[in-house]
Parts: sequence; structure tokens; C-alpha cells
Amino acid sequence: MSDVFIHPTAEVDASAKIGSGTKIWNQAQVRNDAVIGENCIISKNVYIDEHTVIGNRVKIQNNVNVYHGVTVEDDVFLGPSMTFTNDMYPRAFNSEWEITPTLVKKGASIGANSTIRCGVTIGEYAMVGSGSVVTKDVKPFELVAGNPAHHLGYVCECGFKLDENGICSKCGRHQVF
Repeated sequence: MSDVFIHPTAEVDASAKIGSGTKIWNQAQVRNDAVIGENCIISKNVYIDEHTVIGNRVKIQNNVNVYHGVTVEDDVFLGPSMTFTNDMYPRAFNSEWEITPTLVKKGASIGANSTIRCGVTIGEYAMVGSGSVVTKDVKPFELVAGNPAHHLGYVCECGFKLDENGICSKCGRHQVF
């Protein structure tokens, strides 16, 4: 891990696997057996739970919580203060937590202060607007926002909204669904 940067105030368990070129910043905590890919940015005050899997080139902004049961694929953006959940029926007095897996597919972006309910899949290159509460699956390239999050259209791989013909207003790429 000679080319991994870990800030002196970060707490990274010795059993965590950290990929080459990854940077872990102030007060971040990475728990036991977490796997973080190459060239990731783990920003200030991020919590990555045990057994969590983070892909390559993932950007996790300040104050994000990634709990056990969450898998984040390559090239994902997790906006500031967004969070995942991992138990459908949480109780403080229940010692039998039941982890419900969540999957964030390649290239997806989740906006600031969003909450992702466990058990959902966020599709490739999908975009979740800031402050959203995602309670069901998000299709590939789909744009959702609100509480609960609802369909607003589709986005290009570059992140800009597609028109009604599936053409990107920024790069001109045509997306077929």
C-alpha cells in the first residue's frame, strides 16, 4: 500500500484491502474486511462498514455512510452526506440484524443528502438528485429525484439530460433503451 494515502486522523482496519492510488482523508473510518478499489477518493468523515465492497475510481464525498451489505461498482459518485441503510426492520433491541443487500452499478451518481433504502439496485450511469429518498430500483441511465424518488427522465453517460429522442444535450450521444 505504498502508493495509498491515509490521513493521520483516518482509522483504517488492518484487514481492509485498499487499492493502489486511493486517498483516505480526515476522520474517515474503514472497518474490517472492507474492500476499496484503485484510485478512489474517500473524503472527510466517511464511514465504510465491515465487508463493504467499493469499486475503482469511486468518489465518496464528506460525511457519507456506506453500510455492510452495500456494493458500489466502478466510477460511482456518492455526494456529500448521502447515506445507505441495510436493515428493513431495524430495532435497537434486536440482536438478529438482517442485512438486505444494495447495489450501485457502474457510473451511477447519487446526489447530496440522499437516502438509499436497502434492497435496491441503482442502474448503470443512473443519477439520483440531491435530497432524494430512493425506495425502489433505478433503471440504467434513469434520472430520479424527490421523496420518494420518482422518474424525471434519462441522462447520458456524461451526466447531462437526454431529450425525448434519447440524444444528449451536451455531447450529442444517442442512447437507446
